[in-house]
Amino acid sequence: MGNLTLDEKLRMIEKIISDEDFRKNKGLSNEVGYYIFDYPAEEELKVRKYLEKLKKKHEEKPQGYVLKIYDLYDIMIDLIEEEGLLETCIEMEEIDGMDYLISSVYDLLNMDYDDNYFNTYIDENTPDNSVVFITGVGKIYPFLRAHGILNKLHLVFDRAPVVLFYPGKFDGQSLMLFSEFKDENYYRAFPLIK
Repeated sequence: MGNLTLDEKLRMIEKIISDEDFRKNKGLSNEVGYYIFDYPAEEELKVRKYLEKLKKKHEEKPQGYVLKIYDLYDIMIDLIEEEGLLETCIEMEEIDGMDYLISSVYDLLNMDYDDNYFNTYIDENTPDNSVVFITGVGKIYPFLRAHGILNKLHLVFDRAPVVLFYPGKFDGQSLMLFSEFKDENYYRAFPLIK
């Protein structure tokens, strides 16, 4: 299946996540199912459009499970706005530089802790019998890296399979964002489609 087009891979997603064995994590040595769906970064808009269509389909005609799609960037921006810090962040970047802003947002999200903002948000907003899609990895870079999100989430969230949509390459061990930036290796996830 290694030579499938993106359109062919996208068409396979719904069949895979609809399989009850997938949703119960069967066949993974009782590990919780963490998967990565990698795709060329230049196809981001096509993937977003597909996910919007799939979400709408699930909302209009429930499929026996809940499809939860979490955009990391949108969650981060919502928190910054809720805290009234958007203007502060803009000024911080102008005055102190991007590295300082990244560090400050990282701290705001409590990313050094297992109960960081994303983990808590996903845990509190995901009902039982769900499939979780995580998007926004490209948009949130360089504030957060995919392996950091997955490493922390894996420690606290195990009641539903998680699929990370990754604009880059995943070879089963290493992640390469935008097919250019080498991320840390990540061994706990499986390719959603091989």
